[in-house]
Amino acid sequence: MSDFKPVEINEDGLLEEEVVALLLKNKYTITTAESCTGGLISGTIVNVSGASDVFNEGYVTYSNEAKNRLLGVKKETLEKFGAVSEQVAMEMAKGALNKSNADVAVAVTGIAGPGGGTKEKPVGLVYIGVAVKEKVSVNKFNFDGDRLTVRKLTVANALAMVKECVSEYNK
Repeated sequence: MSDFKPVEINEDGLLEEEVVALLLKNKYTITTAESCTGGLISGTIVNVSGASDVFNEGYVTYSNEAKNRLLGVKKETLEKFGAVSEQVAMEMAKGALNKSNADVAVAVTGIAGPGGGTKEKPVGLVYIGVAVKEKVSVNKFNFDGDRLTVRKLTVANALAMVKECVSEYNK
């Protein structure tokens, strides 16, 4: 999804309402696999009335061990590329989809800060993966701001990617 246009923080609740409506329309269920957002995506989805018709479960896999145990992210992938990588986001999305039997999975891994960043992987680096059935898309983001801002931007962009990927899949 190299042409995905990042979005700003979603304060009005419309984006999650649109995502839930789109999932309902397509009779899809969604699962989440969250690292740097720690459950914020799941919480944002369930803010919408009727979310129980599309959201069954989510995974907060903050540690590498949890990513491996709950989602099946390979230890070799974590060692070779690090937790914050395109490869891990892809394996998280695929793993969440497989474990939950959902139609759509959204996975996020990143460095929210203020610590933890390096020159190669700075604070604000986030990978978002979305799987719709067998098709997986991953995008890389470099967000600016404090820890909460990075997390909120991650949620908004994860939801926007879900909306775009589900729409594209059903064209």
